[in-house]
Amino acid sequence: MPNEIKGLNEECGLFGIWGADNAAQLTYDGLHSLQHRGQEGAGIVSNQNGKFHRQRGLGLLAEVFADPEKMLSLPGNAAIGHVRYATAGNHGIENIQPMYFDHPSEQQFALAHNGNLTNANRLRHSLKKLGVQFQATSDSELLGELIQTSSEGKFIDQLKASLNQIRGGFAYLLMTSKMMVAALDPNGFRPLVVGKMPNDAIIICSETCALDQVGATFVRDVEPGEIIIVTDNGMTIDHFTTDTHLSICSMEYIYFARPDSVIRGISVHEARKRMGATIAKEAPVKADVVIGVPNSSLSAAIGYAQASGIHYDMGMIKNQYVARTFIEPTQAKRVRGVSLKLSVVKSVVAGKDIVLVDDSIVRGTTSEYIVRLLKRAGAKSVHVRIASPVLKFPCYYGIDIQTTKELIGANHSVPEICQMIGADSLAYLSVAGLVKSIGALNTAANHGLCTAYFDGKYPTPLYDYQAGFDAEVARLGLYEGAN
Repeated sequence: MPNEIKGLNEECGLFGIWGADNAAQLTYDGLHSLQHRGQEGAGIVSNQNGKFHRQRGLGLLAEVFADPEKMLSLPGNAAIGHVRYATAGNHGIENIQPMYFDHPSEQQFALAHNGNLTNANRLRHSLKKLGVQFQATSDSELLGELIQTSSEGKFIDQLKASLNQIRGGFAYLLMTSKMMVAALDPNGFRPLVVGKMPNDAIIICSETCALDQVGATFVRDVEPGEIIIVTDNGMTIDHFTTDTHLSICSMEYIYFARPDSVIRGISVHEARKRMGATIAKEAPVKADVVIGVPNSSLSAAIGYAQASGIHYDMGMIKNQYVARTFIEPTQAKRVRGVSLKLSVVKSVVAGKDIVLVDDSIVRGTTSEYIVRLLKRAGAKSVHVRIASPVLKFPCYYGIDIQTTKELIGANHSVPEICQMIGADSLAYLSVAGLVKSIGALNTAANHGLCTAYFDGKYPTPLYDYQAGFDAEVARLGLYEGAN
């Protein structure tokens, strides 16, 4: 599992635009607001009258495009872009998207992917038998190779046939010389939205905050199983399957999405406030002040304070200018990364009973450090409240939890975790409380949400991952009752 401070990473952000003179610059601006979805690499492909231009590199978007000449080398009125965090494949330039593919009728097409395929090993094996030589190691390349080897005649038919062969979580943006195409998996695990610029240019991107960034208005969500086709003549809505079952990742609402985004009509900020309010009702405690772990937990902390009537204050500050630490190889360096990123406002916490609200506990190392930091600053007691359920199970749809060995909630009971992090009390939001806080997206049994990381109820077969999951469950069986 990658060694980032929080220990949780969503792997990608997508942004595409069709019909704007400054397409690459708008793509850059949109990707900038999606930087939280991936910090390992970034790339943009522009389309100039059917001719493609690409720039990509490792690092943050601003690092990749630090040289102004790079943006000038991306002319055209259409572009797709990508920010990456790796869940599958090596951390090399060859895996930085968008990727290029040759095509008999469309000459070339570019592809960007957000998600994780659960049958990638099987597909790779069958494609190798056909003589396919892969250019990268991530599963994102598989759709492009399936399209190239498809026996269907037209590009869209090849795409549909290929999409029906892949399983798992996927949001795709593709661009040919004549069109931009978006596709979303049958469960809609990842958010994907359509927007429109004042000049009628059409945008498809991962979150509504990117639409706001470039001055676009929200048009609609991409629905599960849909293909959105954008050409100079406008937008067409098609399907590669109608056998769909909405299961949007609940971690988008809890942690990954930016608080100013709206996912399927629900404000992320308001959902997080409701999570905080619900845990305040489920696990009340007497205290002097509520503080949140910056920045992703501040909305939940506000909700906790409002529901409990306990004063909310800014008890911790996050230094925005610390270098990324998720690639640090040792625990000591990870802890140092936390100490550089977070500091305590002593006047807020000294001599006080504190409610510390956080969105999740992954390994527990960050929580342990923060509790110690607060007590060192003079806090009388620290009561930790987690605005999500206990993280116990792997995610196979695009979050980098594919083993439970490093998940503290999978290996220890809540009282044990409380003792390990040095808190005076610890409570997590219930799964029912989480669903109620987000709100039912439909009338299905799962309310349109995937909560598998908390309850082990996966909405799809796991294919390549099934044997590994069965082994995990056998090991976790010791702790099922304890949590």
